[in-house]
Amino acid sequence: MSFFKKFTNRLTAPEASVQLKLTNFSVPLGDNVQGTLSVVSREDFETTEVRCEILCTQQAKVIKQVYDAQLKTTIPRVVDETAIIYNAKPSLAGPTHFTNGENRDFPININIPAGARPTFTDLQQRVTWTIKGVLAVDGRPDRTTQTNEIQITAPTAQPTIQREVIRTVVMIPCKYCQTLMDQTATTCPNCGAKRTI
Repeated sequence: MSFFKKFTNRLTAPEASVQLKLTNFSVPLGDNVQGTLSVVSREDFETTEVRCEILCTQQAKVIKQVYDAQLKTTIPRVVDETAIIYNAKPSLAGPTHFTNGENRDFPININIPAGARPTFTDLQQRVTWTIKGVLAVDGRPDRTTQTNEIQITAPTAQPTIQREVIRTVVMIPCKYCQTLMDQTATTCPNCGAKRTI
């Protein structure tokens, strides 16, 4: 390999097309994102890892005290803050050799934690989930797919089964008016007399 080729390899990602094919772009919390990562190689190269990167970020509007040089004081301003809520890089394959003209598919089956936040947007905050495929290469830029946004939804509520409780009520006659009353009652519902043992 010539010096020029070695130099350009350090600056360019491997010649390959990488495509992320998901079976569903909407997944409930606790379920799995499934699909395939398809690689078509146009040169010989080695990867250290074939993986997916899944990321959940939250953007929120918050009020912060910001110093204003003209007023020479701090004033409250609404600013956007971004926080990473969830970040995972599940491996699809370890070190892999690709040859020129090779087509290969890697199955994707990534669990979304049940306790994570679903996709959400309102005026004050936004929660987004993204996923991309990565061919990690040592000494060269990684070859990646485009970043896809996925919808993570709250799990659907399971229907509750109501059970009928059958209770046996023992009725006893009132000593004074002979009206039947519940054995646990302390007074007669008809005459109001206190129950006697």
